[in-house]
Amino acid sequence: MHDPLEAPADLGSLDILVVPFTDVGWTPLLSGVGGIVAEAGGQLSHTAIIAREYGVPAVVSVRGATRELRSGDPITLDGSRGRVYRGHVLAREESRV
Repeated sequence: MHDPLEAPADLGSLDILVVPFTDVGWTPLLSGVGGIVAEAGGQLSHTAIIAREYGVPAVVSVRGATRELRSGDPITLDGSRGRVYRGHVLAREESRV
């Protein structure tokens, strides 16, 4: 998505917002999404700061994200590791017996 005014009315917690960057105009959308992928930004960018404040996973500095990912594409976002995966990736924890 390139403009916050393009956001669908039903955007919710199961949706990951893929954007070139965010600024104040995006803020109303950021609290209700399940994650954010931004092409630009760093740890102190608007996207990263607002995502942390709202507790929303985010990965920034993902070059070509808006070009490579299309609306409806299944992706998995790992905000802790700063990774975006195509498709649904299940986390597998190893347990010790």
